[in-house]
Amino acid sequence: MNTQCNSKQLHFQGLGSRKVVADFDGGTITSDAGALLLREIEAANHFFDGFASCFVDHREQGYVEHSVKELIAQRTIGLCLGYEDTNDHDELRRDPLLAAVCGKLDPTGSKRRHQRDRGNALAGKSTLNRLETYGVGKQENQKYKKIYYSEEAIDQFFVDTFIKTTRKVPKEIILDLDATDDPLHGHQEGRFFHGYYDCYCYLPLYMFCGDKLLVAKLKTANLDPGHESLPDVVRVVGQIRVHWPKVRIVLRGDSGFCREDLMRWCEENEVLYLFGIARNNRLLKRIFKELKKARKRYFEQQQPQRIFKDFTYRTLNSWSRRRRVIGKAEYLAKGANPRFVVTNLPPEVIEAQKLYEQMYCARGDMENRIKEQQLYLFADRTSSATMKANQLRLYFSSLAYVLMNELRTQGLQGTELAQAQCHTIRLKLFKIGARVRISVRRIYVSMATGYPYQNTFFKIMKNFKLAYPQLC
Repeated sequence: MNTQCNSKQLHFQGLGSRKVVADFDGGTITSDAGALLLREIEAANHFFDGFASCFVDHREQGYVEHSVKELIAQRTIGLCLGYEDTNDHDELRRDPLLAAVCGKLDPTGSKRRHQRDRGNALAGKSTLNRLETYGVGKQENQKYKKIYYSEEAIDQFFVDTFIKTTRKVPKEIILDLDATDDPLHGHQEGRFFHGYYDCYCYLPLYMFCGDKLLVAKLKTANLDPGHESLPDVVRVVGQIRVHWPKVRIVLRGDSGFCREDLMRWCEENEVLYLFGIARNNRLLKRIFKELKKARKRYFEQQQPQRIFKDFTYRTLNSWSRRRRVIGKAEYLAKGANPRFVVTNLPPEVIEAQKLYEQMYCARGDMENRIKEQQLYLFADRTSSATMKANQLRLYFSSLAYVLMNELRTQGLQGTELAQAQCHTIRLKLFKIGARVRISVRRIYVSMATGYPYQNTFFKIMKNFKLAYPQLC
């Protein structure tokens, strides 16, 4: 390749009779012009204000150039745009459009206190790192760590946000519980080996209602997620009932949450539940005839067969009472596939097959939401030394998810991206090249003429006007 370079221009392979010449004199250009959509979401919902209210800032305010809200906005929007590490922000801090999206009144950074910082409107990696790596509550000998957060306040924030963004009071809500592995590759605090996942990991606990996030708590892998979830369930149900006292609440989870203390609390507090049960010999005996019949039908018809049995069951020692259990006697090409669930939903409300196939199996969608956070919003970047710092990283990822999901719920309805996941939204809506011109009265963003989703972009803005009339 005959590629030539000098101090001003780059000469690439020609195209026919034309030379191909490039340089870096395009002016102020951003590759993330679509982030303006996130600013609209924030202006309508004030997520960053609510999240920032969970922090206490002990810095000398006369010297502060980046407020807690601005730091939170910068870190969260960076995650939405695909910038997973604080190191990325040493370059991003120069982007005036990102500064405008984060609420900086001086998006060019021309009024920074120190000459060395002028031209960099946003915080650099060191400032953001100090925000992330503090603990809970003020500690001694923490010279540079003067911003502290309340874990209880942030937990409450996510539930309050769920309630606020649910615009119509529902008659029934289903709260999905699940824990997943967050592999560790260092010697972080709280590092334990988990036999099922065959690695050292954290075991974060999530709770969703549909696609809305309510809980994201970092747990160590030596704890039982079923027992660890009860305090969060009590807290969330209590918050919801303050606002929606008549709503019917159903708690749903896999066999890891089939625990006596959790089920007993639900029964005593008028909360319905639907949990999987790990199969055992006693349960298998209860559906022995159904399994035999399903096997016979399979060999006769050469098609998968399912037969359901509704019965009451009690463990030998761990359960305090008999409970309703649904057994699925299924036979597939690979052989028998029995499954069991336990519930306090009465048979007259929902029969066995519908309960299993339509209600219990629907919990699988929650796993897609967890994958979105871990794969595309970097919830698994828990490489800090302490659990408190890693918990805050998980909170930032969760806040980014709330922002992205609100965009999907309110902005993308009726478009081809209505069911798109976060990485698709990022690629098709955020990554837009644009020239940014800033004057005293206007920030003008000239987006790429060849951008292929222009009609979708206009549709999103139209949806925003309908969903958020206060922005008009």
